[in-house]
This record gives sequence, structure tokens and C-alpha cells, in this order.
Amino acid sequence: MIIEKLEELLKNAFYKCGYELESIKVIKSNRPDLCDYQCDDVFKIAKVYRKNPIEIGEMIVSEINNIEEFNKYFDKVEFARPGFINIIVSDEFINNYIRSMEKDIKAIMNMPEKSETFVVDFGGANVAKPLHVGHMRTIMVGESVSRILRFLGHKTVTDVHLGDYGLQIGQVIYGVKRDGKTVDDIDIKYLDKIYPEMSSLCKSDEEVREECALITKELQAGNEEYQKLWKKIMEVSIADIKKNYDYLGANFDYWYGESDAYDYLEEVEKILESKSLLTESNGAIVVNVAKEDDKKEVPPLLFKKSNGAYLYASTDLGTIVQRMKDFNPDHILYVVDNRQGLHFEQVFRACDLSGIIPYESLEHLGYGTVNGEDGKPYKTRSGDNPKLEGLFEKAREIFISKKESNKDMSREDIDKIVNSILKFADLQNSREKDYVFDLNKFSDVSGKTGPYILYTYLRINKILKEEGMEYNLTNKIYNKADRDLRLKMLDYVDALELSYRERKPHYLAEYLYNLCTVCNIFYQTNHISGLEDKVNKNDWLYVLTISNNLIKEMLYLLGIEVPTIM
Repeated sequence: MIIEKLEELLKNAFYKCGYELESIKVIKSNRPDLCDYQCDDVFKIAKVYRKNPIEIGEMIVSEINNIEEFNKYFDKVEFARPGFINIIVSDEFINNYIRSMEKDIKAIMNMPEKSETFVVDFGGANVAKPLHVGHMRTIMVGESVSRILRFLGHKTVTDVHLGDYGLQIGQVIYGVKRDGKTVDDIDIKYLDKIYPEMSSLCKSDEEVREECALITKELQAGNEEYQKLWKKIMEVSIADIKKNYDYLGANFDYWYGESDAYDYLEEVEKILESKSLLTESNGAIVVNVAKEDDKKEVPPLLFKKSNGAYLYASTDLGTIVQRMKDFNPDHILYVVDNRQGLHFEQVFRACDLSGIIPYESLEHLGYGTVNGEDGKPYKTRSGDNPKLEGLFEKAREIFISKKESNKDMSREDIDKIVNSILKFADLQNSREKDYVFDLNKFSDVSGKTGPYILYTYLRINKILKEEGMEYNLTNKIYNKADRDLRLKMLDYVDALELSYRERKPHYLAEYLYNLCTVCNIFYQTNHISGLEDKVNKNDWLYVLTISNNLIKEMLYLLGIEVPTIM
């Protein structure tokens, strides 16, 4: 990696001047008009050695300028008072890294020393309920995080972990019985109608709510009639969920649900008992997970209700035991709404206390809400959460209306563009933050949008197909637009490492947009087609080839496919 090499060179210079530090930090310059990279550690060293930073800085720069292979790495290294080392790297240095990316863009990365196993839990829809716009974020973030992990050599096990045994099932079964319906009457249209109706009724009628809770408990206990209805609800609902998730390109190794955890609850209870973690509270069985140094109250984890029913926390513990047995993961990641933060804190602490898996191996990747222009969760004009299928159709209509020729595009290409619209709109935002969803703006081919990224890739691809190219690159860089692009190509390493380390794909999305912006400036500044200088032309085609490989790889990591035309 270019920054690490610069840090190594500077560290050696500091050492030769008699200054030792565990590490030297080089960063991208915050004044790119002055230099490419900078080091501010002169201040740190001056403090440690109690010397004037100007004296130290000038000595270090003098040492660097006298190294034997200065021109191999640097064009210019200067000291800027009161304590900054400004670095302009050489064309040769830049181009050596770009050459190494020709066969594999990972060549300039430091890959993790050890491949680890990550279980990534995302999707998590409740069956029997229609999917709406709020379900998009878990899919987009979860799929992108999984792809980033695999790109870096880790193994992923992805599990949709459906909510398939909770109160909403009891509510739907109650509605089926009330309406005199049979198994054969349950289809997606009926589920779309009955669930919101029963959910609303339970909020206003305590007697109905208690009856639905009883049905849920009896279902979990094995009631044959309820089991038959549940299986049909599952069949119908999962088919609809899969259709929507497939459209968004979500890939799951397992379609487990909350119900699958019930086989492990007895074992979980024994583990908790063996650690003396189960206590009684008002007839319920709980695990006290609070710590003395908690700044906010962390209530006990409710393991079993007074009526003997299990809850989400219980089944989440059961699922973790199952995952440890089946996959022995190093990490388990949960891509779930921010509002579930307390729930996961309780579960993670219980796992740590019981020895099921260490706390630090469990991560809740919380995400914010998708809001309308009023700053409130995105709704249709009628005030409902828009269903995903309806949102997909609306995005298609808006994109097609943008340009007359869009009407002639294939459905497959349009669907790829719709995915880019939705995914880039979402993933350009840090996952834990809420964001405003403006479908019309995000459908534009200009601005910070998925279509802009795709258009850039296709335009460069067209140039590369039209022009012949030899596979070699000289050490010459021809102008500022050229240099800016080559340096920007090397920045993907930092964006990818941040996305991996923080489990936040928005770093990649931001980098991809900036790369495309610089590519477009390069394209507009340098007219390749009519260029007579064959060496210059070949250099630029080489650079565009690597940059387009980068764009396509970054798109893949964000879960976006490239259409044939735009």
C-alpha cells in the first residue's frame, strides 16, 4: 500500500536522525493543491524529545532528500512550518502500483493474515407481513457487508433468520379462525389484508390480544391445527419474501427462522442454569445482565414468561448455540434496526456470561430509517408504508420517464438500473443514520446516484472497446487530470479497509462516486479517440482499463450489476 511504503521511508529517515517512534503516520493531504500526502508527526516527536519542531522537520526533510533512490519514490518533499512534511510522490512510484493492479486489484492491499468465519444475520422479515420500504436497508447493508468480507478472504455464512414464530402468527391464525377460512384460503392477498387488520384489532381489544398470545403459545407447544395453518402461512409468505429479496440480489446460505431455535432452548436453559444465571422475577425467568458501571439501565433478559412462553431473546440465544455447533464462527453480525440495540446488548451479555461466545465476537450493525422529505419514515400519499413491489415499479416508471429512449431498454437492464437507484441511494449513507429518500433525485443520471456510476462505467467501456491497446504502461503522467485519476485509483484501499473495519459500505460508495467524478474529468480533459501519440494513447487506455475494473469491482461489493446499455 502506497501510504505504508511512505510511512516506512519516513520512519527510516526519523531513525537516522536519531528519533524513534513506534509508528509514523502519513495521510492524504488536506491541501491537494500543495502536495499528495503529508506527515504531521514532527509535533509529536518534538514533544517527546523536547525540541523545536522546525529544527526536527528541516532535518528530516534534508535526510529524505538525500536518500539514494529519492526519485524512485518522490518528486518533491518539503518542510512547511511550523511542523508539516509535505510529500509529492513520483510518477514512477504511482505507476508501479497501478501496474501491479492489472491482474488483480487486491495486489496493493494488505489482506488479513487469517481467514475468519463470519455469520451474517440479515433480512429478518416477519412472515405473514408484507415487505415495505423499511425492509430494504437490512438487505442492502447485509449483502454488501457479506461481499466485502468475502472479498478480503473471509468465509461468510448468511442466514435470513425469519421471524416465523411470534405473535404476528398467532394474530393471523386468530383471523383465519374468525373468518371461517381453511388452509386452502390462505394466499398472499389474504395475508396482506388480515395481518394489518388483526394487528390493529389487538391494539384496541385486550381480550383479542390475549387470545392471539394464547394461540401463539399453543402453536409453539405443537398444536396440530395451528401447525398446519402455520406451515401454509410460511409457504405463502416465504415465496413472496424470496421474490422481493431475489429482486434485490440478496443471497442467503440458510433460510432459518425463529422456529428452528426451539430445538436448542432446552440446551440453552441447561447452560444458563449451570452458570447460576437464571432467577425468578414475578413468576418469569430472567437473566440479570446489568453491570455496576452501566451508565444507562440495562434490564434483565426475559428468558421465559410466567406462562412458560419463550421470547425473542430466548430464541436468539438458541440460534447462537445452533450457529456455534454448526459453523463455529469467529464473529456473528446482526444487521438489524437501531431500535433493537438494547435487545442485542442483553443477548450479547448473556452469551458472554454463560460462555456461549465472547461478547466481542458479537456485533449489532444497527441502521436508521428511510425517511420522506418531511423527515418522517417514508410513506405513500395514503399514509401507508409502500410495499417493496410497488416501490420497484415506481422506480421503473420514474427512470423510464427520464428519457424517451429508456422505453426501448430491456426489462433486465431496467431492473439492474432500478437496483442501482435504490442501493446507491441507501449505501451512500452511513448505515446508523436516517436518510431522506427522494426517488426522483436518485434516478437521475447526473449527481450522486447509481445511474451516474453505471453511466460512467458504460461510457469508459465503450471507449475501451473502440480503441486497441497494448498491455504496457510507461512512467509518464501527462497532466493534472491524468495524475488526479491515477492517485484516486490507489485510494480504494483506504475506503475498503474502513468499510471492512467499521462494517459500513458507505465508505466504498463515497469512494466510488469520487472515482467516477475524477474519471469523467479525465475523459472530458483528455480526448483519447483522436490522439496521434500512440504511447500517450496507450497509457491512457491502460489507466482507464484499470479504473473501470475498479468501478466494476466496487459496484459488485455494493451489490449493483451493470446493464448492457443506458
